[in-house]
Amino acid sequence: MIPLHDDNPTERFPFVTIVFIVICFGVFLYQNSLPEKLDEVFVFQYGAIPAVVFGAGSLSEEIFPAFPAALTLLSSMFLHGGWMHLLGNMLYLWIFGNNIEDAIGHAKYVVFYVLCGVLASLSHALTDPTSHIPMVGASGAISAVLGAYLLLFPRAHVLVLLPGVGTTRVAAGIVLGMWFVTQLISGGMSVGATGGGVAFFAHIGGFVAGMALVGVFKRPEVPFFAPGHVRRREH
Repeated sequence: MIPLHDDNPTERFPFVTIVFIVICFGVFLYQNSLPEKLDEVFVFQYGAIPAVVFGAGSLSEEIFPAFPAALTLLSSMFLHGGWMHLLGNMLYLWIFGNNIEDAIGHAKYVVFYVLCGVLASLSHALTDPTSHIPMVGASGAISAVLGAYLLLFPRAHVLVLLPGVGTTRVAAGIVLGMWFVTQLISGGMSVGATGGGVAFFAHIGGFVAGMALVGVFKRPEVPFFAPGHVRRREH
């Protein structure tokens, strides 16, 4: 089930969401322009490495730290491992981020996104604090956006693509609920696994953080469980 669009228009132009997307694309294009060796160094400098963050390890002598290790919990949110990783994350951010920015307000949305992204990174790092594998990607922060959306607009309709079937509209609560259950199952199956892969516990931690904090950040007049503004389209 691939989300394509939600029928939930906003009152405010989502310039913060657009800025986040532009930054992610800009960083990725810069990273892609680097020679392979420098690309690897870039990821180790700016990715969140649990062992380095918690002081259980350090970067190799050939790699100079760009800044204190704790800040990589932030910088890692703007790096991605490939085009599919980037495009998938940006699709979810574009579909759901504008409504959360609208519900929270531009300035508080920046704080919400960054704070939840850091909490998501910590959620992953705590599952293996001695790991030397860099974590990169915006999916932890975007998961927080999804968690917030689930509480605020569960009845809004989302146009989704069902591979081999076509497109249909589904309630956001179903789309995001199924997504979260998938992360829980995949996260449970990944326990004890070694090597790289998807940081499912960053997704889980970000989603929970978004649900927990959206009530603190949202504008008072924005209710929970709103129906959304449904616009009908033929397809």
